[in-house]
Amino acid sequence: MKVLLIKDVYNLGRAGEIKRVANGYGRNFLIPQKFAVIATPGALKQVEKIQAAAEKRRIALNEEMAGLAEKIAGLELYFTAKVGETGRLYGSITQQMIADAIAEKTGIEIDRHWIESQPLRDAGVHDVKIRLTFDLVPEVKVTIESEEEAGKAAEVGNKKEKPKVKEEITTIDEIPSFTEPTSNGEQA
Repeated sequence: MKVLLIKDVYNLGRAGEIKRVANGYGRNFLIPQKFAVIATPGALKQVEKIQAAAEKRRIALNEEMAGLAEKIAGLELYFTAKVGETGRLYGSITQQMIADAIAEKTGIEIDRHWIESQPLRDAGVHDVKIRLTFDLVPEVKVTIESEEEAGKAAEVGNKKEKPKVKEEITTIDEIPSFTEPTSNGEQA
C-alpha cells in the first residue's frame, strides 16, 4: 500500500514523502493516528503544501527543543545496582529510571519513549541517545557500578573526611567555668 506521510514518522520518513508500507501498518496505525493518508491522485497534488507546512513545524519544534538539548547533552548519570560476578546486573536500568534521573538532576521532564535504548543490564559506562525531535538527538552518559564498589568508595571517602580532634577534654576540672549573670546584670 502506498501512503503519503502527513507527519514525520521515525524510521519511516518525513512529511510529504510517499512510502510503500504493509497494508496492516498503513490501515491500522498510520492512517488512524493521522500520520499518513492513502496516496491517491488528489492527495498527491497536495504534496508541496504538506511539505511546506511540515518544514515550518519542524523548524519551530527544533528551535523550541534546542535549549533543552543543550541542557541534556553531555549530562552524566550515575546508578548503583546489584551486579553478579560476570558484570551483569540483577535487574536493569530502565528508560523510566533514566528519565527520572534526568528530571531530578535538571528539573526537565523527559518522556521515557524519547530514550533510545533497551534496558541497560551491564555494569560500566553507556552512551544513551535521547530523541527530542527527528533532528535533535543529544547523548547522555550513564555509569552503572556495583553496590559493593560504591560502598567501598564511600568507606574510603568517609575515612578521609573524618575530622581529627586535636585535644580532648577528659575531666570536669579542665572544662572552663561559666557563671550565669544575676537578674541585675552582675556575675555571681
